[in-house]
Amino acid sequence: MAGKVLNLPAPTAENIRVLRDQARAHNDPDQLLAFALYLIDTVSQITIDEQDTKQGAKTRERMVLEAQKIIKKLATQGLGIGKTAYPEAQFYLANCYGSGSIGLPVDYDRAFSLYLQASKQNHPPATYRTAVCYEIGAGTRRDYNHAMQFYRKAANLSYTIAMYKLGMILLKGHLNQAKNPREGIFWLKRSAAAATEDTPHALHELGLVYEKDVSSTVIADERYSFELFSKAAHLGYAPSQCKLGTCYEYGLLQCQVDASLSVLWYRKAADQGITEAELAVSGWYLTGSEGVIEQSDHQAYLWARRAADKGEPMGEFTVGYYTEIGIGITADVEEAKRWYMLAMSRGNQKAVDRLKELKRIAAGRSQVESSVEQKSCVIM
Repeated sequence: MAGKVLNLPAPTAENIRVLRDQARAHNDPDQLLAFALYLIDTVSQITIDEQDTKQGAKTRERMVLEAQKIIKKLATQGLGIGKTAYPEAQFYLANCYGSGSIGLPVDYDRAFSLYLQASKQNHPPATYRTAVCYEIGAGTRRDYNHAMQFYRKAANLSYTIAMYKLGMILLKGHLNQAKNPREGIFWLKRSAAAATEDTPHALHELGLVYEKDVSSTVIADERYSFELFSKAAHLGYAPSQCKLGTCYEYGLLQCQVDASLSVLWYRKAADQGITEAELAVSGWYLTGSEGVIEQSDHQAYLWARRAADKGEPMGEFTVGYYTEIGIGITADVEEAKRWYMLAMSRGNQKAVDRLKELKRIAAGRSQVESSVEQKSCVIM
Protein backbone atom coordinates (compact mmCIF):
# COMPACT_ATOMS: atom_id res chain seq x y z
CA MET A 1 0.00 0.00 0.00
CA ALA A 2 1.30 3.45 -0.97
CA GLY A 3 0.57 4.96 2.43
CA LYS A 4 2.36 2.26 4.40
CA VAL A 5 5.41 3.58 6.28
CA LEU A 6 7.78 1.22 8.05
CA ASN A 7 10.02 1.65 11.08
CA LEU A 8 7.91 4.32 12.75
CA PRO A 9 8.56 5.17 16.41
CA ALA A 10 6.77 3.78 19.45
CA PRO A 11 3.26 5.20 19.96
CA THR A 12 3.98 7.67 22.74
CA ALA A 13 1.90 10.83 23.01
CA GLU A 14 4.86 12.94 21.87
CA ASN A 15 5.68 10.72 18.87
CA ILE A 16 2.05 10.71 17.77
CA ARG A 17 1.91 14.52 18.02
CA VAL A 18 5.08 14.92 15.95
CA LEU A 19 3.92 12.53 13.23
CA ARG A 20 0.49 14.16 13.13
CA ASP A 21 2.02 17.62 12.70
CA GLN A 22 4.38 16.38 9.99
CA ALA A 23 1.56 14.73 8.05
CA ARG A 24 -0.64 17.82 8.25
CA ALA A 25 2.20 20.18 7.36
CA HIS A 26 3.03 18.35 4.15
CA ASN A 27 -0.66 18.01 3.28
CA ASP A 28 0.26 14.89 1.31
CA PRO A 29 -2.31 12.05 1.03
CA ASP A 30 0.41 9.40 1.23
CA GLN A 31 1.69 10.76 4.52
CA LEU A 32 -1.77 11.32 5.96
CA LEU A 33 -2.80 7.77 5.13
CA ALA A 34 0.50 6.47 6.51
CA PHE A 35 -0.18 8.30 9.76
CA ALA A 36 -3.70 6.86 9.96
CA LEU A 37 -2.36 3.35 9.39
CA TYR A 38 0.31 4.00 12.02
CA LEU A 39 -2.41 4.79 14.55
CA ILE A 40 -4.27 1.59 13.64
CA ASP A 41 -1.20 -0.63 13.60
CA THR A 42 0.14 0.61 16.92
CA VAL A 43 -3.07 1.00 18.92
CA SER A 44 -2.56 -2.44 20.46
CA GLN A 45 0.85 -1.34 21.75
CA ILE A 46 -0.64 1.28 24.03
CA THR A 47 0.13 0.27 27.61
CA ILE A 48 -2.93 0.31 29.82
CA ASP A 49 -2.33 1.25 33.45
CA GLU A 50 -3.85 -1.45 35.62
CA GLN A 51 -5.03 1.30 37.93
CA ASP A 52 -6.70 3.23 35.13
CA THR A 53 -7.96 0.82 32.49
CA LYS A 54 -10.75 3.18 31.41
CA GLN A 55 -8.27 5.89 30.44
CA GLY A 56 -6.20 3.41 28.42
CA ALA A 57 -9.28 2.17 26.61
CA LYS A 58 -10.29 5.76 25.81
CA THR A 59 -6.83 6.44 24.39
CA ARG A 60 -7.12 3.46 22.07
CA GLU A 61 -10.61 4.50 21.02
CA ARG A 62 -9.46 8.04 20.22
CA MET A 63 -6.61 6.70 18.09
CA VAL A 64 -8.96 4.48 16.05
CA LEU A 65 -11.52 7.26 15.62
CA GLU A 66 -8.83 9.70 14.49
CA ALA A 67 -7.58 7.15 11.96
CA GLN A 68 -11.12 6.53 10.70
CA LYS A 69 -11.70 10.26 10.28
CA ILE A 70 -8.52 10.73 8.25
CA ILE A 71 -9.17 7.73 6.01
CA LYS A 72 -12.83 8.66 5.40
CA LYS A 73 -11.89 12.24 4.52
CA LEU A 74 -9.20 11.11 2.09
CA ALA A 75 -11.60 8.59 0.55
CA THR A 76 -14.45 11.06 0.07
CA GLN A 77 -13.01 14.58 -0.15
CA GLY A 78 -9.35 14.14 -0.81
CA LEU A 79 -7.47 17.14 0.56
CA GLY A 80 -10.16 19.75 0.13
CA ILE A 81 -12.63 21.37 -2.24
CA GLY A 82 -11.76 20.72 -5.85
CA LYS A 83 -9.34 17.95 -4.89
CA THR A 84 -9.76 14.38 -6.06
CA ALA A 85 -10.56 11.66 -3.55
CA TYR A 86 -7.52 9.52 -2.80
CA PRO A 87 -7.97 6.06 -4.42
CA GLU A 88 -5.57 4.31 -2.03
CA ALA A 89 -7.72 5.46 0.89
CA GLN A 90 -10.87 4.40 -0.94
CA PHE A 91 -9.41 0.96 -1.47
CA TYR A 92 -8.33 0.62 2.14
CA LEU A 93 -11.67 1.83 3.46
CA ALA A 94 -13.50 -0.55 1.12
CA ASN A 95 -11.49 -3.44 2.53
CA CYS A 96 -12.42 -2.34 6.04
CA TYR A 97 -16.12 -2.29 5.20
CA GLY A 98 -15.75 -5.66 3.52
CA SER A 99 -14.17 -7.26 6.59
CA GLY A 100 -15.61 -5.15 9.39
CA SER A 101 -12.18 -4.03 10.58
CA ILE A 102 -10.97 -0.83 12.37
CA GLY A 103 -14.26 -0.66 14.23
CA LEU A 104 -16.44 -0.33 11.13
CA PRO A 105 -19.51 -2.46 10.44
CA VAL A 106 -19.53 -4.95 7.58
CA ASP A 107 -21.16 -3.13 4.69
CA TYR A 108 -20.72 -4.71 1.26
CA ASP A 109 -22.66 -1.95 -0.50
CA ARG A 110 -20.25 0.72 0.76
CA ALA A 111 -17.28 -1.50 0.00
CA PHE A 112 -18.42 -2.00 -3.59
CA SER A 113 -19.10 1.71 -4.06
CA LEU A 114 -15.61 2.62 -2.84
CA TYR A 115 -13.95 -0.02 -5.03
CA LEU A 116 -15.87 1.36 -8.01
CA GLN A 117 -14.86 4.96 -7.23
CA ALA A 118 -11.20 4.00 -6.91
CA SER A 119 -11.41 2.03 -10.13
CA LYS A 120 -12.49 5.20 -11.94
CA GLN A 121 -9.05 6.54 -11.08
CA ASN A 122 -7.44 3.41 -12.51
CA HIS A 123 -6.48 1.88 -9.16
CA PRO A 124 -5.55 -1.71 -10.19
CA PRO A 125 -6.43 -3.63 -6.98
CA ALA A 126 -9.72 -1.73 -6.60
CA THR A 127 -10.58 -2.43 -10.23
CA TYR A 128 -9.96 -6.13 -9.65
CA ARG A 129 -12.10 -6.11 -6.49
CA THR A 130 -14.89 -4.39 -8.41
CA ALA A 131 -14.81 -7.26 -10.88
CA VAL A 132 -14.95 -9.80 -8.04
CA CYS A 133 -17.96 -8.00 -6.56
CA TYR A 134 -19.79 -8.21 -9.87
CA GLU A 135 -18.83 -11.87 -10.25
CA ILE A 136 -20.14 -13.00 -6.85
CA GLY A 137 -22.81 -10.36 -6.30
CA ALA A 138 -21.26 -8.64 -3.28
CA GLY A 139 -22.65 -5.14 -2.74
CA THR A 140 -24.18 -5.21 -6.20
CA ARG A 141 -26.14 -7.58 -8.38
CA ARG A 142 -24.25 -10.43 -10.00
CA ASP A 143 -23.31 -9.44 -13.52
CA TYR A 144 -20.74 -11.50 -15.44
CA ASN A 145 -20.54 -8.98 -18.30
CA HIS A 146 -19.59 -6.19 -15.93
CA ALA A 147 -17.21 -8.54 -14.13
CA MET A 148 -15.44 -9.25 -17.41
CA GLN A 149 -15.29 -5.53 -18.17
CA PHE A 150 -13.46 -4.82 -14.92
CA TYR A 151 -11.25 -7.93 -15.09
CA ARG A 152 -10.11 -6.72 -18.50
CA LYS A 153 -9.52 -3.22 -17.20
CA ALA A 154 -7.48 -4.51 -14.25
CA ALA A 155 -5.50 -6.79 -16.56
CA ASN A 156 -4.80 -3.90 -18.92
CA LEU A 157 -3.51 -2.02 -15.87
CA SER A 158 -0.97 -4.89 -15.57
CA TYR A 159 -2.39 -6.16 -12.28
CA THR A 160 -0.86 -9.62 -12.05
CA ILE A 161 -3.70 -11.54 -10.39
CA ALA A 162 -6.21 -9.94 -12.79
CA MET A 163 -4.18 -11.07 -15.79
CA TYR A 164 -4.19 -14.60 -14.34
CA LYS A 165 -7.93 -14.48 -13.62
CA LEU A 166 -8.79 -13.18 -17.09
CA GLY A 167 -6.55 -15.80 -18.67
CA MET A 168 -8.27 -18.64 -16.81
CA ILE A 169 -11.74 -17.32 -17.65
CA LEU A 170 -10.90 -17.25 -21.35
CA LEU A 171 -8.99 -20.54 -21.28
CA LYS A 172 -11.75 -22.46 -19.51
CA GLY A 173 -14.82 -20.54 -20.65
CA HIS A 174 -15.87 -19.47 -17.14
CA LEU A 175 -18.49 -16.78 -16.38
CA ASN A 176 -20.51 -17.85 -19.41
CA GLN A 177 -17.74 -16.69 -21.73
CA ALA A 178 -16.86 -18.42 -24.97
CA LYS A 179 -13.55 -20.27 -24.70
CA ASN A 180 -10.68 -18.37 -26.24
CA PRO A 181 -7.52 -20.38 -25.50
CA ARG A 182 -5.26 -18.16 -27.58
CA GLU A 183 -6.14 -14.97 -25.70
CA GLY A 184 -6.32 -16.86 -22.42
CA ILE A 185 -2.75 -18.10 -22.82
CA PHE A 186 -1.65 -14.59 -23.80
CA TRP A 187 -2.86 -13.24 -20.45
CA LEU A 188 -1.44 -16.19 -18.53
CA LYS A 189 1.95 -15.52 -20.08
CA ARG A 190 1.79 -11.87 -19.06
CA SER A 191 0.83 -12.83 -15.53
CA ALA A 192 3.56 -15.47 -15.36
CA ALA A 193 6.16 -12.93 -16.45
CA ALA A 194 5.26 -10.82 -13.41
CA ALA A 195 4.86 -13.73 -10.98
CA THR A 196 5.82 -13.25 -7.33
CA GLU A 197 5.42 -15.30 -4.16
CA ASP A 198 1.92 -13.82 -3.87
CA THR A 199 0.96 -14.46 -7.49
CA PRO A 200 2.59 -17.65 -8.83
CA HIS A 201 -0.64 -19.16 -10.14
CA ALA A 202 -0.19 -18.45 -13.85
CA LEU A 203 3.14 -20.30 -13.93
CA HIS A 204 1.44 -23.49 -12.75
CA GLU A 205 -1.46 -23.18 -15.18
CA LEU A 206 0.88 -22.55 -18.10
CA GLY A 207 2.85 -25.58 -16.99
CA LEU A 208 -0.29 -27.68 -17.31
CA VAL A 209 -0.97 -26.23 -20.77
CA TYR A 210 2.52 -27.01 -22.07
CA GLU A 211 2.58 -30.42 -20.39
CA LYS A 212 -0.18 -31.66 -22.64
CA ASP A 213 -1.96 -28.98 -24.63
CA VAL A 214 -5.44 -30.01 -25.75
CA SER A 215 -6.36 -26.67 -27.33
CA SER A 216 -3.87 -26.87 -30.23
CA THR A 217 -2.89 -23.30 -29.32
CA VAL A 218 0.65 -24.13 -28.31
CA ILE A 219 3.01 -27.00 -29.00
CA ALA A 220 3.40 -29.30 -26.01
CA ASP A 221 6.84 -28.86 -24.48
CA GLU A 222 7.63 -31.06 -21.48
CA ARG A 223 10.91 -29.38 -20.63
CA TYR A 224 9.37 -25.92 -20.67
CA SER A 225 6.45 -27.23 -18.67
CA PHE A 226 8.85 -28.48 -16.00
CA GLU A 227 10.62 -25.10 -15.91
CA LEU A 228 7.31 -23.35 -15.28
CA PHE A 229 6.38 -25.74 -12.47
CA SER A 230 9.86 -25.31 -11.02
CA LYS A 231 9.61 -21.51 -10.98
CA ALA A 232 6.24 -21.67 -9.23
CA ALA A 233 7.52 -24.26 -6.76
CA HIS A 234 10.49 -22.09 -5.83
CA LEU A 235 8.06 -19.23 -5.25
CA GLY A 236 6.37 -21.46 -2.67
CA TYR A 237 3.32 -22.55 -4.70
CA ALA A 238 2.22 -25.83 -3.13
CA PRO A 239 0.49 -27.45 -6.16
CA SER A 240 3.67 -26.95 -8.20
CA GLN A 241 5.79 -28.33 -5.37
CA CYS A 242 3.62 -31.45 -5.35
CA LYS A 243 3.96 -31.66 -9.13
CA LEU A 244 7.75 -31.64 -8.85
CA GLY A 245 7.55 -34.40 -6.25
CA THR A 246 5.66 -36.52 -8.77
CA CYS A 247 8.06 -35.68 -11.58
CA TYR A 248 11.10 -36.73 -9.56
CA GLU A 249 9.36 -39.83 -8.24
CA TYR A 250 8.39 -41.23 -11.64
CA GLY A 251 10.80 -39.48 -14.00
CA LEU A 252 8.14 -37.35 -15.70
CA LEU A 253 8.64 -34.27 -17.89
CA GLN A 254 12.13 -35.44 -18.86
CA CYS A 255 13.31 -35.55 -15.22
CA GLN A 256 15.62 -38.19 -13.87
CA VAL A 257 14.14 -40.23 -11.02
CA ASP A 258 15.47 -38.75 -7.79
CA ALA A 259 14.03 -40.00 -4.51
CA SER A 260 15.70 -37.28 -2.49
CA LEU A 261 14.22 -34.44 -4.54
CA SER A 262 10.87 -36.17 -4.73
CA VAL A 263 10.62 -36.42 -0.94
CA LEU A 264 11.89 -32.85 -0.57
CA TRP A 265 9.19 -31.33 -2.78
CA TYR A 266 6.41 -33.58 -1.50
CA ARG A 267 7.28 -32.53 2.04
CA LYS A 268 7.18 -28.84 1.12
CA ALA A 269 3.74 -29.27 -0.43
CA ALA A 270 2.52 -31.47 2.42
CA ASP A 271 3.61 -28.87 4.95
CA GLN A 272 1.20 -26.50 3.20
CA GLY A 273 -1.65 -28.99 3.54
CA ILE A 274 -1.76 -30.53 0.05
CA THR A 275 -3.42 -33.90 0.66
CA GLU A 276 -1.98 -35.51 -2.47
CA ALA A 277 1.49 -34.69 -1.18
CA GLU A 278 0.67 -36.00 2.30
CA LEU A 279 -0.32 -39.33 0.78
CA ALA A 280 2.83 -39.35 -1.34
CA VAL A 281 4.96 -38.82 1.77
CA SER A 282 3.01 -41.66 3.38
CA GLY A 283 3.92 -43.86 0.43
CA TRP A 284 7.60 -42.98 0.73
CA TYR A 285 7.60 -43.89 4.42
CA LEU A 286 5.80 -47.14 3.61
CA THR A 287 8.54 -48.28 1.24
CA GLY A 288 11.47 -46.27 2.50
CA SER A 289 14.45 -45.30 0.35
CA GLU A 290 18.01 -46.08 1.35
CA GLY A 291 19.92 -42.98 2.31
CA VAL A 292 16.86 -40.79 1.76
CA ILE A 293 14.01 -41.77 4.04
CA GLU A 294 13.88 -44.54 6.63
CA GLN A 295 10.99 -46.99 6.30
CA SER A 296 8.39 -46.42 9.02
CA ASP A 297 4.90 -47.93 9.14
CA HIS A 298 4.03 -45.55 11.94
CA GLN A 299 4.94 -42.46 9.93
CA ALA A 300 3.19 -43.88 6.87
CA TYR A 301 -0.01 -44.18 8.89
CA LEU A 302 0.31 -40.69 10.44
CA TRP A 303 0.80 -38.98 7.08
CA ALA A 304 -2.16 -40.83 5.55
CA ARG A 305 -4.24 -39.94 8.59
CA ARG A 306 -3.51 -36.25 8.02
CA ALA A 307 -5.13 -36.48 4.60
CA ALA A 308 -8.00 -38.64 5.84
CA ASP A 309 -8.86 -36.26 8.66
CA LYS A 310 -9.46 -33.55 6.06
CA GLY A 311 -12.08 -35.68 4.34
CA GLU A 312 -9.84 -36.64 1.42
CA PRO A 313 -11.40 -39.83 -0.06
CA MET A 314 -8.09 -41.41 -1.08
CA GLY A 315 -6.73 -40.61 2.36
CA GLU A 316 -9.71 -42.30 3.99
CA PHE A 317 -9.26 -45.35 1.77
CA THR A 318 -5.54 -45.51 2.57
CA VAL A 319 -6.15 -45.30 6.32
CA GLY A 320 -8.79 -47.98 5.91
CA TYR A 321 -6.31 -50.23 4.15
CA TYR A 322 -3.57 -49.59 6.71
CA THR A 323 -6.07 -50.35 9.49
CA GLU A 324 -7.26 -53.53 7.81
CA ILE A 325 -3.73 -54.84 7.28
CA GLY A 326 -2.23 -53.45 10.47
CA ILE A 327 0.26 -50.95 9.05
CA GLY A 328 1.30 -48.45 11.70
CA ILE A 329 -1.74 -49.32 13.78
CA THR A 330 -3.33 -52.42 15.29
CA ALA A 331 -5.29 -54.33 12.66
CA ASP A 332 -9.04 -53.82 13.02
CA VAL A 333 -11.32 -54.90 10.18
CA GLU A 334 -14.41 -53.20 11.60
CA GLU A 335 -12.55 -49.90 11.98
CA ALA A 336 -11.19 -50.36 8.47
CA LYS A 337 -14.74 -50.77 7.18
CA ARG A 338 -15.68 -47.48 8.78
CA TRP A 339 -12.94 -45.69 6.88
CA TYR A 340 -13.89 -47.48 3.67
CA MET A 341 -17.51 -46.40 4.15
CA LEU A 342 -16.41 -42.77 4.53
CA ALA A 343 -14.31 -42.98 1.38
CA MET A 344 -17.13 -44.70 -0.49
CA SER A 345 -19.57 -41.93 0.52
CA ARG A 346 -17.25 -39.47 -1.24
CA GLY A 347 -17.14 -41.54 -4.42
CA ASN A 348 -13.94 -43.54 -3.96
CA GLN A 349 -14.30 -46.65 -6.13
CA LYS A 350 -11.41 -48.48 -4.48
CA ALA A 351 -13.29 -48.35 -1.19
CA VAL A 352 -16.38 -49.79 -2.88
CA ASP A 353 -14.34 -52.65 -4.30
CA ARG A 354 -12.62 -53.31 -0.98
CA LEU A 355 -15.90 -53.45 0.93
CA LYS A 356 -17.27 -55.92 -1.62
CA GLU A 357 -14.16 -58.04 -1.21
CA LEU A 358 -14.43 -58.01 2.57
CA LYS A 359 -18.08 -59.00 2.28
CA ARG A 360 -17.15 -61.86 -0.06
CA ILE A 361 -14.42 -63.04 2.30
CA ALA A 362 -16.81 -62.89 5.26
CA ALA A 363 -19.44 -64.86 3.33
CA GLY A 364 -16.88 -67.51 2.36
CA ARG A 365 -15.67 -67.79 5.92
CA SER A 366 -19.25 -68.18 7.11
CA GLN A 367 -19.87 -71.01 4.63
CA VAL A 368 -16.71 -72.81 5.77
CA GLU A 369 -17.67 -72.47 9.42
CA SER A 370 -21.18 -73.74 8.66
CA SER A 371 -19.78 -76.74 6.77
CA VAL A 372 -17.40 -77.59 9.63
CA GLU A 373 -20.26 -77.35 12.11
CA GLN A 374 -22.42 -79.73 10.02
CA LYS A 375 -19.61 -82.28 9.79
CA SER A 376 -19.10 -82.10 13.53
CA CYS A 377 -22.78 -82.88 14.08
CA VAL A 378 -22.60 -85.94 11.78
CA ILE A 379 -19.51 -87.30 13.57
CA MET A 380 -21.13 -86.86 16.96
